[in-house]
Parts: sequence; C-alpha cells; structure tokens
Amino acid sequence: MQDIFDTLILGAGAAGLFCARQTGRRGRRTLVVDHAAKPAEKIRISGGGRCNFTNMNTTAKNFLSDNPHFAKSALARYTPWDFCDLMASHDLTWQEKTLGQLFCDQRSGAVIDMLLNELRAAGAELQLETEIGEITHADGLFTVMLNGAPVQARSLVVATGGLSIPKMGATGLAYDIARQFGHDIITPRPALVPLTFSGQIKDAFEALSGVAIDVTASAARGPAFDEALLFTHRGLSGPAILQISSHWRESEPVTIGVRLHEDAATALTDLKAKAGKKTVANALGEVLPRRFADMFAFWDGMPGDKRMCDLTRADLDAYTDLLNSWQFVPTGTEGWRTAEVTAGGISTRDISSQTMESRHVDGLYFIGECVDVTGWLGGYNFQWAWASAAAAGTDA
Repeated sequence: MQDIFDTLILGAGAAGLFCARQTGRRGRRTLVVDHAAKPAEKIRISGGGRCNFTNMNTTAKNFLSDNPHFAKSALARYTPWDFCDLMASHDLTWQEKTLGQLFCDQRSGAVIDMLLNELRAAGAELQLETEIGEITHADGLFTVMLNGAPVQARSLVVATGGLSIPKMGATGLAYDIARQFGHDIITPRPALVPLTFSGQIKDAFEALSGVAIDVTASAARGPAFDEALLFTHRGLSGPAILQISSHWRESEPVTIGVRLHEDAATALTDLKAKAGKKTVANALGEVLPRRFADMFAFWDGMPGDKRMCDLTRADLDAYTDLLNSWQFVPTGTEGWRTAEVTAGGISTRDISSQTMESRHVDGLYFIGECVDVTGWLGGYNFQWAWASAAAAGTDA
C-alpha cells in the first residue's frame, strides 16, 4: 500500500518552508519538495545577504492586488512581531535600517537555518533536486509525480513562486497548476525592477551612471515614494524607481520630483541671491551632484548656461516646475532577469483569504509570490510569505 502524506508542499522557498513548520506542528505528516539543489535561495541573496525579513509598517495598503482587501486577513493574523518573536527564540537579532525595514544581524543564512531547524523540529521532511511532474486529483487525494515516481497527499500546497530571477530556477509551474484546477491568472509582470530608456534619454542617463539623488517618484497610477534614484547604463534604478516599477505600465509616464533641502522655488530663489553670478548648472551643482546638475540644467532646452541673476521669473518658474515634476516615458523594464518579485499571478477571486485554499478543489492551497499579492520594496514580500504560509498552515 502506497505511503500517503497529509500535506505535500511544492517549493522550498520562504513560504514553503514556513508552511511546513506550521503543518508539521499540527501533527500533519508533511513533505516539502523543490527542484533546486539548495532551499530558499531568494532569502540567501535578499538584502545584500542580510535578509530584509519583514517591515514593521506592514499593512494591506503596502501590497498590490486586483483585490486590495484580500491580504488583510492573513497579514492581521501573522504580524511582523510574530516573526520577530520566532527570530528571538533562535537568538537571532536584527536592526531597522530605513522606513521600517528589519535586517538580520547574523545574515541571510541564519534565517534559512532557522526555518530548516523549525521544519525538522516539527517533523516535516525536505526533498531537494526533485522534478515535479504530472499532478492529478481523485477520491480526495493528490497524486504528484516526483522524479518519475507517484507520491500521494491529502493536501497540496503550491509555493513555487513567480517568474522573477529565472537564473535561480523560477518557472511558471504555479500558474500551470492553478489553470489545471480552474483558476484564473492575472497576467504576471516584472515588479521591483529597474526602468529602461532609449534614444537621447538613455544616452543622458548612461552618462550619469552611478549618480544617486533623492527624489519623490510616481507612476501614472499608484502612490508616490520618497527614496533614492540611481542612474544606470540602461536607465534608472534605486529604491524609488523599483517601487514605482510595480505600478508602471507600458507607454505611461513617470514623474520625478528632485528633492532638495527646501522646496524648489525657495531653493532657486536662495541660489539666485547667493550665487547670482554663477550659471544655473554651476549653481545647481552646489545643492545636487555635479554631473547631474550639468545635465539637468540643460534638460529639454533649458538655459543652463545663463547666470542665476539673469534668470527671468518665467525661467525660475520653469526650473521650479522641472524640479517638482520632471517627466518622461520609459521604454520598458529590465525584465524578469533583475525583477525582485512578480506582480500579478493567481487570481485571489477563487482563493480563501482565511486559509489560502482553492474554492474549486478541496485541499489545494496557493501561498507566497505565486498569488496576486505583491508587496512594496522593503521586507513586505517576505511578510506576505510568512503570513500566507501561516494561514494555509492552520488548515492544510
């Protein structure tokens, strides 16, 4: 007679490992499988190797979804402080960097080790380098072909992630499984990803590669973000750009407000009074990075070689508008290769917000990045992994 698991979890990333800890602690015989040779590689590379494991400011407002209310239940029931308590129980410490982002002092590997230790303590099993094949469901059991051999389970949890960073093995398997069992897919797109440009704009930005400025950035839809912008050889990156990339759509403009120590109009008036004999480019170079000032002062035919004292009121107003609302249209993004996460994914319409269970098939669950819930930059996506896994783990 074939051995039957209570819970089979596909994917040994953050969500899959954490869900195994939850189901195992309930006495459910649990197996986690993954095609990769090592578990949780996204955790390993996150936060520059320090793992930005959550954000203290997490609310459902920090997530994109066709149903903005879907994430509320899971996030409310498993909070950043719950995960901090788990970290503390393993003698792991952390620090806040900016905007509520918590980073592990002991680096990312310590978080992975903690999850693996919790998984083993809960009696769950982990099987890596495992090819996931055909999946069928009959008589209350899922049969999954693993390395060519059938394995059966009463519950199946899909935690195989999205399409971001394919070099780490990302695939569309979760979407294939969802479609097989009648679920709709919100078209996946790269998110938290640098923006690219072409033509003269690309040339201008490429010449500034490596320069960073503080900005208020926004796309045509979504909120504005006050963070840093980084010029690259292909376009724009940095936290502000990664944030708005999740909201950006093809052919739509992005708007950049260049942040100074005071509002733009006052700053320009002060520069005219204090550096009146300098050109606009040289004067701006006193309050902004020199290379950026040299480019920005001449943007779109602006009179960057005029002396500040010779600027007319119309000139000052034009520079004020440009500083407050510098606008251009990206050509695209750097795509899945550098996207940190996937926006879109399995529609939440037919998934329980309480347990993450399919409304089409009893015992089928979807958690983590494969679901149409995408967090802002700064630890929010890991918090969704923990919260959605905890929700499924109470039931699967």
